[in-house]
Amino acid sequence: MRRLLLSAGLLLVTTPALATDATLHRNPNCGCCEQYARYLENQGWEVDVVSESDLSAIKRAAGVPVSLASCHTMRVGDYVIEGHVPLAAIDKLLSETPDIDGIGLAGMPIGSPGMPGPKQGDFTVEAFDDQRTTSFMTL
Repeated sequence: MRRLLLSAGLLLVTTPALATDATLHRNPNCGCCEQYARYLENQGWEVDVVSESDLSAIKRAAGVPVSLASCHTMRVGDYVIEGHVPLAAIDKLLSETPDIDGIGLAGMPIGSPGMPGPKQGDFTVEAFDDQRTTSFMTL
């Protein structure tokens, strides 16, 4: 029993905690960005929502490829999350900690977190680094 408790204690010490704090930069005229922030907050996240008059400058500085541009750009730790990315993809990013700039979900797909309506198909989340994109996961 003592060995089991020691092993569990080591696991707790060596397992990194997933970040739950984020800064979401959004277009001040966009309501779905607020809905996305509420989606994360309902999962226990703390989200600082910042309205930006020049969101494209934020995206450029964060290295977001034009092909992934959406209505909001979020910073979580050292990563950038672009658009309405489901929490499962963010959790995977934070647990695997790949050497990339971030992940994004192109456009504003119906049924994605923060967007109204039923999901219409698979969501393809892309990883990006140095303006190059690769598939990260499909949900």
